[in-house]
Amino acid sequence: MAYQKVNADQRAPGHSQYLDNDDLQATALDLEWDMEKELEEPGFDQFRLDRAENQNLENSETADLNLDSIQPATSPKGRFQRLQEESEYVTRYTRSAPKSNPCNFCRLSKMLCTAIILFIFGILIGYYAHKNCPSNATSSGTLDLQLYQEILKTIQAEDIKNSFRNLIQLYKSEDDVEISKKIKTHWTSLGLEDVQFVNYSVLLSLPGPSPSSVTLSSSGQCFHPNGQPCSEEARKHGSQDLLYPYAAYSAKGTLEGEVIDVGYGKADDLKRIKKMKNTTNQIALLKLGKLPLLYKLSLLEKAGFGGVLLYIDPCDLPKTTNLSYDTFMVSLNPGGDPSTPGYPSVDGSFRQNRSDLTSLLVQPISASLVAKLISSPQDRTKNGVCSPLELPNNEERIVNMQVQTVTKFKTVTNVVGYLKGLTSPDRYVIVGSHHHTAYSYNGQEWASSTAIITAFIRALMLRVKRGWRPDRTIVFCSWGGTTFGNIGSYEWGEEFKKVLQRNVVAYVSLHSPIRGNSSLYSVSSPSLQQLVAEKSNFNCSRRAHCPGTNVSSVQIRGDADYFINHLGVPTVQFAYEDIKALESPSFLSEALFLKRATKIEEMDPFFNLHETITKLSGEVILQIANEPVLPFNALDIALEVQNNLKGDQLNPHQLLALASRLRESAQVFQSDEMRPANDPKERAPIRVRMLNDILQDMEKSFLVQQVPPGFYRNILYHVDEKTSQFSILLEASEHCKSLPSNETLQEALSEVLNSINSAQVYFKAGLDVFENVLVGKN
Repeated sequence: MAYQKVNADQRAPGHSQYLDNDDLQATALDLEWDMEKELEEPGFDQFRLDRAENQNLENSETADLNLDSIQPATSPKGRFQRLQEESEYVTRYTRSAPKSNPCNFCRLSKMLCTAIILFIFGILIGYYAHKNCPSNATSSGTLDLQLYQEILKTIQAEDIKNSFRNLIQLYKSEDDVEISKKIKTHWTSLGLEDVQFVNYSVLLSLPGPSPSSVTLSSSGQCFHPNGQPCSEEARKHGSQDLLYPYAAYSAKGTLEGEVIDVGYGKADDLKRIKKMKNTTNQIALLKLGKLPLLYKLSLLEKAGFGGVLLYIDPCDLPKTTNLSYDTFMVSLNPGGDPSTPGYPSVDGSFRQNRSDLTSLLVQPISASLVAKLISSPQDRTKNGVCSPLELPNNEERIVNMQVQTVTKFKTVTNVVGYLKGLTSPDRYVIVGSHHHTAYSYNGQEWASSTAIITAFIRALMLRVKRGWRPDRTIVFCSWGGTTFGNIGSYEWGEEFKKVLQRNVVAYVSLHSPIRGNSSLYSVSSPSLQQLVAEKSNFNCSRRAHCPGTNVSSVQIRGDADYFINHLGVPTVQFAYEDIKALESPSFLSEALFLKRATKIEEMDPFFNLHETITKLSGEVILQIANEPVLPFNALDIALEVQNNLKGDQLNPHQLLALASRLRESAQVFQSDEMRPANDPKERAPIRVRMLNDILQDMEKSFLVQQVPPGFYRNILYHVDEKTSQFSILLEASEHCKSLPSNETLQEALSEVLNSINSAQVYFKAGLDVFENVLVGKN
């Protein structure tokens, strides 16, 4: 019976002593009898059917309940009074006046009292239900932001500093086992679930037993890479300072040849040089920067060079930085274990013999040694203008270079911990730092990275212990083997590739977060630039001085590489830099200096910058992990594509037209699907899940198969901030200058065209799916 059902529903949420009163129950029984007679009248069959349908809906166990959608059915006035208020009810079901009898007055009085009491109870129940169950709009908006701030406010600079100093004490261990154990124990003590080691046996390229050397054939003078004269004692008791400067995975041996200055090693420079000199088995004097090192080495190999002396020109460094006598390390490994390219280094995997990843003998040297080789004064600054190091064209230098490296199989350890999501545990937000790997340089940036991720875990788990969880799973990773070519992250990614392709929604990088102290430098995928800019601007508003927001999609170093280039995962990285360093040529960060990396506490003595990076990264992590709709912007991808094609005369008409169609599809997708999904009143769980699946895979369309060495496969990322073109198109146009045909450029244009077309089809297919769902429901 309808009235009896409403009474039961009202009792369930808040059981009251007044509902147990005997007199009230007796009165209700009389009213039930009267209502039954009313329901027998014509026209009430429809009312029964409607109520039956509502009961089936309420009892459905599979329906995704939404507070907004059920509010009309639980009106505080109750169903009885709503029926009374309907004019249709009054006109259609008015009875003739009943015959007079002594009980009519009592019955009418009972009905009136019952109605008044139920009306009061309905108001009270509705009030408290509304008070205890806030609307979706509130919970997904203000309350979430308040929650994030409550979590982040527990992050303190002093805690990060203490963690940093404790980690530094461990780097002297002979392997990375002790550091990995320390991290795992610490994360477990904080409450992180399922923290585990993931080990891989990989091939590492290590310094040789004695230092490498460069000898001038004309005078017989021998120098170590840092410019110091060779001595028997140094060779016999070589310190790490002398052993450290080397190129991992370089060819090893001895080579004598003429030194040829190739500048930055650009294609047009090499074309000019080859017309003037024989480059076969000669030694190139190469500056680091402006283009990826692996790309420049590939050009030198094609040109026939046998060796490379690699250095950084002092004019490319900030004036406040003096590294003339400092040496550095580089890795020639594009990523992962060289002995298992493209597949994980698990037990039983076939091991390829790839100890050398290039035929060139590559040796990093200091700027002071370059000055001695070209007989140039050390100080090349006059009237505040720096003169670049150059070898005069009319002079010849013959040198003998000796490169010593060894390759060994070693164990690299990743530490991985999970915080399982509440509603979407199969969707992962990965947060990545890295820890010190034995046999590599003993800088401190890894400790900075690890201290930051640990500080965020501590703050997060304090809230989790109080009963809260994010909607999506957060995976915390401390990678091993980063110095040698992001080996730990690549091997883990290759082992779990199928799962990660389906489940990862974003990667937040904490690689080298403190490189300076004057400017916040943010890198993100185009789909996340709006979110990153919003957080960066908010941080600037809280600081006394802050330059303009600097968010870009450029190639970065670190373990984000695999997730960007092989999985197409949207990525974010915050870091502090020196403004002068940002003005320097790109790719200087490929050099890992021994001494410069030990100044973390000088750059941030109070660890306030560490705290800022932790909070900025943490807020982005929380939003991606907890927002019902992923905070990605589809239209920004289309705009980025159009900006990359602007002003380039090489782009054919069909490429520009296709980019325009991509923008139109992205606009429709964003307005028709993303806007309603972000409104709690219009949000449907199944549509939100479908929408998020589309958003997380948007960038996969821009992964191309063939790119020059050192270039990103994800073409949405630029080589540097100064260029806005697609990197592969820029390289192809430069490369074609030295070739009789433009076949390379046509191939690159085809790659870009197919990527844009794939993205446009992807958005269009997403819109069709949503339209079919609507039609099916109607």
